[in-house]
Amino acid sequence: MASTASGNIAFMVSISGWLLVSSTLPTDYWKVSTIDGTVITTATYWANLWKTCVTDSTGVSNCKDFPSMLALDGYIQACRGLMIAAVSLGFFGSIFALFGMKCTKVGGSDKAKAKIACLAGIVFILSGLCSMTGCSLYANKITTEFFDPLYVEQKYELGAALFIGWAGASLCIIGGVIFCFSISDNNKTPRMGYAYNGATSVMSSRTKYPGAGGDLKTTNPSKQFDKNAYV
Repeated sequence: MASTASGNIAFMVSISGWLLVSSTLPTDYWKVSTIDGTVITTATYWANLWKTCVTDSTGVSNCKDFPSMLALDGYIQACRGLMIAAVSLGFFGSIFALFGMKCTKVGGSDKAKAKIACLAGIVFILSGLCSMTGCSLYANKITTEFFDPLYVEQKYELGAALFIGWAGASLCIIGGVIFCFSISDNNKTPRMGYAYNGATSVMSSRTKYPGAGGDLKTTNPSKQFDKNAYV
């Protein structure tokens, strides 16, 4: 029962983390910067893994897609690869988790399900690590440029997509760890044992005892054996 509950909790936590990680790819605000006027914000600059945009005070946005993948900065290419790998690993991890959960009727025996659940946990952990690394790499570039006094171009701050990615990565790692530890519950199930009571010993095949008249009488040997002697 505990193993089933832990598997269900791990599945919900991991799937929630994977959905959050997947939502960061199309999210706009990976990094953001604003130019404030005396009364209102005059312009907002923001960018993600695919484009860079500027939004004026009227709400009109002008975006420019990155012209070439090969001409991109190295950290953007690395973040793209890591986030795509995180989403792909989370997809396969969710499939393995469905086969490894005890509440489903696929996946084979309980021992086989435990191995599949452990594999799903490892895949979710890898997915969380990829997402965590990608978001951290992007955030490190932003903070390095922001605190560099020699950097004269537009400086950005951390966007909402990074925090969503970190939260999703944490949930994936937590769910994967629960999946891996749920295999120990299957090894604690008690085994049914069968006790064997050995045959009772018989002192002699023919037992003599004095009768009423003092004569020795013999008894039938078959009546002296206990029923356990034939086991």
